Amino acid sequence: MAYFMISVDDPETNKEFAESLDSDFPLLSNPTKEVAEAYGVVTAERAFPFRWTYIIGGDGKILKIDKEVNPSAAGQDLVADLKALGVG
Repeated sequence: MAYFMISVDDPETNKEFAESLDSDFPLLSNPTKEVAEAYGVVTAERAFPFRWTYIIGGDGKILKIDKEVNPSAAGQDLVADLKALGVG
């Protein structure tokens, strides 16, 4: 299993942010917003990204999209979603 965050901020901003959190997982940069647009978190009507969590299976299929992410509980919510989906 792999997990990471993607941000539309530039790599330097993301590096500083990840370091400030002492992050133990990758924070990827997508300043061109191509990936964000492909996943619908940035649209022509909304340039500022939605904060959504995608759970993607090993086969590449999206198992769940959490569109109601609470930053203070996101980790616990993700663990609960993975358990409910039977993802180990």
